Amino acid sequence: MTKQANHKKDEFETVQEALTTSEAFIEKYQKQLLIGISAVVLLVLIVLSIRNFYLKPREITAENEMYKAQTYFATDSFNLALNGDDVDCIGFKEITSEYSMTPSGNLASAYAGICYYKMKDYQNAIKYLSQFDGEDSYLTTAVVGLIGDCYAELGNKSKAADYFEKAGNLANNVVSPIYLKKAGLIYEGNNQPDKAQKCYNKIKEAYPRSQEASDIDKYIARVTK
Repeated sequence: MTKQANHKKDEFETVQEALTTSEAFIEKYQKQLLIGISAVVLLVLIVLSIRNFYLKPREITAENEMYKAQTYFATDSFNLALNGDDVDCIGFKEITSEYSMTPSGNLASAYAGICYYKMKDYQNAIKYLSQFDGEDSYLTTAVVGLIGDCYAELGNKSKAADYFEKAGNLANNVVSPIYLKKAGLIYEGNNQPDKAQKCYNKIKEAYPRSQEASDIDKYIARVTK
C-alpha cells in the first residue's frame, strides 16, 4: 500500500472515530440536547411574538398619540403637549411612561424635557432629557446641549460646561460649534483659559464653515494673551 493510500486510510479512520464519538455523545445526552434546542426555539418564538403582537401595535398607538401632542407642541402650547388635554391627547409625559419600550416613547422623553425647559422647570427638564437615547446626530447633540442649558439656568456652571463640551464633541456641523462656544465662554468666566482655548480651537479646526468660526480668532486671542 502506498504512502498516499495509508494517509487516506488514516484520515478515514480519524473521521470515522470522530463520528462514532459524536454519535455516542448525542446518544448519551440526547435528552439534554433536545431540551436545549427546544428552549432556544421557544425563546425565538417568544421574542417574535412580543415584537409582532405587542410592540408593533403599541408603537402604532404611540405614534398616534405623539402626533396629537406634537400638534400642541408646534403651537407652543407646552403644558398641553406635556400633560395632555383630558380629551383625546395624553401628552408626552404619559407617552414616555406608557410606551417606554417603543421608539415613540423614547422620543417623547426628549419632547417632554423640551416642554419642561420652555416652562422653566429645569430639574424635570434634565430628568426627561436624560432619559432620551437616540442615534440621530442632530437631535442627540441638541438634547445633550439643552441639558447643559438647564444646568446653566440652575447656576451650575461646571456641569453646564461639561454638557456643552460633550455636545460639542458629538460632531454635528450645525449644533456642535454652538455648544463649544458656550463651553468656552463658561471656562473664560471661570478663569480657565486653557479649557476655553481648547473649545475655541476645535471650532476653528473642526467647524471652519460654521457661523461661530467666523470671529473665533478674537476669542482665541483673548484667552492666549
